[in-house]
Parts: sequence; C-alpha cells; structure tokens
Amino acid sequence: MRRRLERNGVFDQMNIIVDAFGGDHAPQAVIQGAAMAVQQLGVEITLVGDEQIIRKTAEEQGTSLEQIRILHTDEVFEMHEEPTSILKAHKNCSMAVGLRALRDDQGDAFVSAGSTGALVVGATFLAKRSPGIKRAALAPLLPTAKGVSMLIDCGANADCRPEMLVQFALMGSAYMKNVMGVENPAVGLVNIGSEDTKGRELEIETYHRLQEAPVNFRGNLEAREIPGGEYDVIVTDGFTGNVILKLYEGMGSFFAHKLKDVFSGVSGKLSAALVLPRIKAFKKQMDYSEVGGAVLMGIAKPVIKAHGSSDARAFYNAIRQAKACVDEKMIVTLTASVAALQAMEEKKIERA
Repeated sequence: MRRRLERNGVFDQMNIIVDAFGGDHAPQAVIQGAAMAVQQLGVEITLVGDEQIIRKTAEEQGTSLEQIRILHTDEVFEMHEEPTSILKAHKNCSMAVGLRALRDDQGDAFVSAGSTGALVVGATFLAKRSPGIKRAALAPLLPTAKGVSMLIDCGANADCRPEMLVQFALMGSAYMKNVMGVENPAVGLVNIGSEDTKGRELEIETYHRLQEAPVNFRGNLEAREIPGGEYDVIVTDGFTGNVILKLYEGMGSFFAHKLKDVFSGVSGKLSAALVLPRIKAFKKQMDYSEVGGAVLMGIAKPVIKAHGSSDARAFYNAIRQAKACVDEKMIVTLTASVAALQAMEEKKIERA
C-alpha cells in the first residue's frame, strides 16, 4: 500500500475524496461504494456533502462509515446550472469544496458523478492543470474485442487545435502504459479515411504532428474500427468523441435488449442456459460500472468522472480507478511526457 506523508509528519493511508451528492443515486450509492472501497481497497475516503444527511443515510442502509471522513457542506450543484457558476455562485457545493480540498493536499484523488461541465471547469480552475497542459480532456475506457481502449477527448473540448490533440495522445499513452499495463500503446487518430490527406485541416495537421511525436502513432482510424481493439488510444476532438461515446453506449443497450429478445420463450431460455456464462461475460464487458469512469486527463491530481447513473458498484470501481492512477504515479509520467514533447519542439525551432 502506497502511503503519503501528512503535513504533521504522520504517515497515513491513501485518501480519495468523493463528491457524496453527485449522480442520480446520490448519496445512497456513493456511500455504499465508498464503504466497499474502504473494505476491499484499503483506502481512506473523504465524503464531501451534508454531514447530517450522510450519517442518517448510512445508518438507514446499515453502511459502516469506518475509515470514512466527512467534509461538510450543505450545497449541491444541480445539473441544470451553468458549469462556470461552480467558481463563484456555487463555490460551496460539494463538488467545488472537494476540488479545493484536492488542491490543498487533503486527498490524493477526486471522484464525482456530478455535472460533467462543472467538473471540467472546477478541476481546471480549482484543482489546476498539470504543468505544460493546454487543455484537460475527458478520457473514458471503451470495451473492445481485445479489452479496453481509451477515447480522448469525449466532451471537454468541442473545438480543438492540433497541438491539443497531440497532447491528448501523449496523456492517453501515459495512462494506458502505466495504469493499464499496455507495453507500447497504439495511437490512432479518428478520421473519415486512412489516408493522410483525409479530414479537416485539424486532422491533417494533427496527423503530421503525431508522426513526429514520442508516441506509437499508427495513423488514421475510422469509427467502425474502434470495437476491434487494434488501437489503445483513440484521439479526437471533444465534439466527435462525445458522439462516438454516446453511440457506443446506445449500441451497448441495444445489444442487451436484443439478447433478451433472442433468449425469450421456452426454447430461448433453454438455449440461454447452455451459453449463460458467455452471455454474462459479454454483459460484464459492456457494463460501464465495471470500468469506473472517465479520467479527466491533464489535471494536477487524478480526477475521475463517474457515470451519472452510477450504482454502488460503479462508484467502487471509480474509486479503484482513482487509486490505480495514484499508485502508478500517472501524473508524474504524464508531466514528463509533455515536457519531453516540449523539448523536442524547442529543438526543432532552434534547428530551423
């Protein structure tokens, strides 16, 4: 177990800060997921939110709060609010208070299932970006035929510049190598064809920059290639990435419903009994709750955006994901990768 040195000189367990009032099933599911994480991962949890409601909810559902601290605030950021209002009008909401606690070294990572827009704004301006990072990017893990692939960006930046996409490739590669254990992550650029002349000016310029970047760039890929799993890091702008993500989620639900229809009736149920283990394995592979959440790449400390409809298991896995980011020193590696790219660019300028 990794340990950190507190300011008072006492060693303590890793502490994950969790927004107790973010998500459709908060705070019940958040509290249950946090308790599971304490028991199974050996971490401490700081729940941010109304202490009276948290304690009452835990008592009613019989959930232990052992190894769980509570950082009190009675304000909740509602989904309909303007994301930038987290900085002033709603600066005392559970998400904002948690992000400031992360910035002030009261925890090692942060997890929330609240508003995506507010989390991006809050993390960027409260927890701050890593040195050299131009924009933070949301990076979920998509199930594929070969495991999982990271999609970056999926909604934090609708409009991007080529240099931003190159940084996304670097950050995604650092995560897949150090956290997911992929030796030499293959990077692909989402486009409408494989040729280097395809796409908008953004894709064409990014393609040439990625060829010179310190990543394993395999060229353009079309969206239909993503499920095959040949690419470990899928790079695109936030608008395109969000469309891909929502279609992916929709197709997952579609397949689940079709499977249910296929195996309905007496003959279907008999057939299902024969292939039940494979069906369960497929459903588990397509289940977002098994992954955890989307990493908000580019922030000075690990921030995980859990799915809005996360249940207790999903919150547990989001916390597990946050722990892995800390254990594997993802931020250190990411910062070093960006610094190496900047050094390469400076040398190119000097030679020119």
